[in-house]
Amino acid sequence: MIFNKKYIIILLFLFNINISIASEKNYDHAISVFDEVKYKNNFKHFDYVNPNAPKKGTIKLAERGTFDSLNQFILKGLPVTGLDNIYESLLVTSLDEPLSAYGLLAKGMKISKDNTSITFFLNQNAIWHDNKPITTYDIEWTFNTILKEGHPSYRSYYSDIKSIEIIDNHTITFHFKNNNNRELPIIIGQMKILPKHFWMDKKFDSTVLDIPLGSGPYKIKEVNLGKNITYERVKNHWAQNLPVNLGHNNFDTIHYDYYRDSNVMIEALKANEYDFRLENISKEWATAYIDLKNNSLFIKEEIDHELPQGMQAFIFNMRKDIFKNLQLRKALALAFDFEWTNKTLFYGQYIRSSSYFSNSDLSSTGLPSKEELEIINKLKNNVSKSVINEIYDPGKTDGSGNNRKNLRKAIQILKEANYKLENNILKNSEGKQIKFEILLISPAFERIVGPFIKNLKKLGVEANIRIVDTAQYKNRLDTYDFDMVVMARGQSLNPGNEQRNFWASKSANINGSANWIGIKNKTVDELIELIINSPTREKLILYTKVLDRVLLHNYYLIPHWHIKIWRVAYWSTIKRPKNLPKYSLGFPETWWYNK
Repeated sequence: MIFNKKYIIILLFLFNINISIASEKNYDHAISVFDEVKYKNNFKHFDYVNPNAPKKGTIKLAERGTFDSLNQFILKGLPVTGLDNIYESLLVTSLDEPLSAYGLLAKGMKISKDNTSITFFLNQNAIWHDNKPITTYDIEWTFNTILKEGHPSYRSYYSDIKSIEIIDNHTITFHFKNNNNRELPIIIGQMKILPKHFWMDKKFDSTVLDIPLGSGPYKIKEVNLGKNITYERVKNHWAQNLPVNLGHNNFDTIHYDYYRDSNVMIEALKANEYDFRLENISKEWATAYIDLKNNSLFIKEEIDHELPQGMQAFIFNMRKDIFKNLQLRKALALAFDFEWTNKTLFYGQYIRSSSYFSNSDLSSTGLPSKEELEIINKLKNNVSKSVINEIYDPGKTDGSGNNRKNLRKAIQILKEANYKLENNILKNSEGKQIKFEILLISPAFERIVGPFIKNLKKLGVEANIRIVDTAQYKNRLDTYDFDMVVMARGQSLNPGNEQRNFWASKSANINGSANWIGIKNKTVDELIELIINSPTREKLILYTKVLDRVLLHNYYLIPHWHIKIWRVAYWSTIKRPKNLPKYSLGFPETWWYNK
């Protein structure tokens, strides 16, 4: 799917498609992964929306950092938040199903009987904001351009597409290289479509500052480079009455202000300078809003969800020689005292993560099952014995702050791996000192990293913190210019093609890929392809659990924590639907102005 940059933890990668024959026409209105689609051909709107929500008002939002680009499709630059609002895709996914997508730009679609192609039939009412019609030539141009000049991740994501065939102005077929990747039709359908005529005289791979043309429910009204942007709702939008859009896009304007400092952002919310904050800092959730406790206009609530939480962690950059040794990585992980951190700094709000697929049925637990062992034994590449015989353990303490037991264990691991402590300095077998830098974007993380560094020092390891601004941080991530960073990697209910970008060997040396760790592991590569080509949901779960085990037992990272609720703070000038969807807040698209 195309990544939403704000809610990197709300990622819905759909998999293994079956056709829902729900139409009398020669095409289908929706496609689903394993089950039948929830909403039949004559549905009026999604269940989680308020179809009578008023269309009015302005919602004010906040972002941290800055921006220097209005082009979200390339590696270069920092794109502004909210650009998805101005574009549309062929299909749109429902937020209360993990597995289904419905027509938007496409009024329907048809997958060939042998699963080697999909044909989309465009809605002939679809137009760009300049009133020119959207045609299949726009789709063809978009696909070819993002592959050639767009972000490098597109090339791996769409690598199983063989060719495109334009049938006419409103009918287009995508041909596949094989019939195994059944996720492919939906991820094609999620591609944002761009106007060929707008871009023909422009340089696509540059940080565009001209206001781009789209077809979505909003267009850019005003932009102040690096500071703020305002989107305005398109009046009489061509798709506003489609079932997939009823109850959506309710604000007349959406305005984003950018802040350089997180503390200033919180104070601005409390001063009612913007309307909504999804809180991800436990200390702020526990203490920052106390003075508004009795303000009836301010709402602070915790909302349960069923979304997989993926993995947040300190990650090792495997491109660095210092981290090549697995035993060193394993030992360093024992220096992080989660229990003390959670008790002392997080007010006990979090759960320790021990899976790359936390909070889902995809996460591995205990020792491998019989079915998992059968998969492991059939792999072309051998896995370590620890994957089969050991339960993954990131290290546990009593929360007192006394981490001696784990540190003694770490010292023993290091000793057996031929690391030596000389004058309280840890050195490898070649006499090289073990020291590294932890790159951060937020000063709020210093209180977490500081105690970790103190424990590392007890092992003879020298670690330092480096805090950089948003632009520097992105550039250093894109070029892998770091030793250790914090990674928050969301996962979907149905992992698929995106796993290539996350962990596959081919992505390790492509600037801008999501393989920040730099994993080059043949077993991981093999398991990713098995996941992508899974014939059933049951097989998908088993392959993913084995991948999880292999990743964990290679100690590529030091797991952090996750939480099973959304913590939201907002002013009563906005309102949400009574029944939110299972897998999303539906914000801001299904909320509305309440004044």
